[in-house]
Amino acid sequence: MSETHILVIEDEPDLRAGIKHNLELEGFVVDSAADGREGLRKAREGRAALILLDLMLPVMPGLEVLKHLRETGRQTPIIIISAKGQDRDKVHGLELGADDYLTKPFGLSELAARIRAVLRRTQTGAKAGVGERGSASVMKFPNLVVDWRRFTIVRDGEEQQLSRYEAEILRMLVDHRGEVVSRQDLLRKVWGYVHLPTTRTVDNHIARLRKKLERDVENPVHVVTVHGLGYRFESKLLEES
Repeated sequence: MSETHILVIEDEPDLRAGIKHNLELEGFVVDSAADGREGLRKAREGRAALILLDLMLPVMPGLEVLKHLRETGRQTPIIIISAKGQDRDKVHGLELGADDYLTKPFGLSELAARIRAVLRRTQTGAKAGVGERGSASVMKFPNLVVDWRRFTIVRDGEEQQLSRYEAEILRMLVDHRGEVVSRQDLLRKVWGYVHLPTTRTVDNHIARLRKKLERDVENPVHVVTVHGLGYRFESKLLEES
């Protein structure tokens, strides 16, 4: 079995060493960096299958590291690890393309579970691809065009890029349009969780997805909330190719 490399970008020496030690016990090969610039350099080397990224880093902040990686086309899965007071930064990180986040302090068993879930999800996605499931690569709905291969949508003539998770969520909702898709189903099938965590990850991603899909996020017409149950895609398919 091939080795799975994890890059830990964290400036707190004890936490960095503790994460490295425990992940090595889990069978991962772990490299680490103590500041953002060193972390960005190591991330660009391309060995890591996943990156753990602290936000409050010396030399270069974690959000800048994330932004540089995504803007240069690197899609290595990234889990943000952050302090409780950084909620806005966590949301910004997800908008920039992070795959998940954990709030400090966190349990090492939870960290390992999140890592495996993200790896399972991204490795499966890399093999299949959002737009490679035997269905159309472009679908048109009222005021909306979705290109699954490019991870883009065009709403009222304006193109916007979808993150990997936003595309997967939308794909699942569209595939089950007219039906309710629960948060639990999304966590299992999009994120790859086996044991479901208590998290607002789904709601946060839906909120960001709606900003791109909807003219009025307070009165959505494409992705609607079915209170207590989940979400439903309601738009009528006009054309596919």
